[in-house]
Amino acid sequence: QVQLVESGGGLVQTGGSLRLSCVASGIGLFSRNNIGWFRQPPGKQREWVATVITNFDTYYADSVKGRFTVSRDNGKNTGYLEMNNLKPEDTAVYYCNIPAGGYWGQGTQVTVSS
Repeated sequence: QVQLVESGGGLVQTGGSLRLSCVASGIGLFSRNNIGWFRQPPGKQREWVATVITNFDTYYADSVKGRFTVSRDNGKNTGYLEMNNLKPEDTAVYYCNIPAGGYWGQGTQVTVSS
């Protein structure tokens, strides 16, 4: 059974930083899967944030480009989302995703105070 567990969320002030982690278990070859990060702001739909693919290429939504960095450590079956210069509009529940199997984590809350 595949399980994704996010951690690292919390409450920060505007301009602060957080690093989210997503640990995958029960998956055969983590290195062969793309890893996506999504977020769902309060009262809004879930939106894509960033993706790191198998060859370590990265892609970002325009709203986070230059502030967020997505990465992976295949040896630890873990994906990361480094978030810098956080803004109140970044407040959301953040989810990691392995699209190939439709796997989602339970989410971690990020709250940015103004």
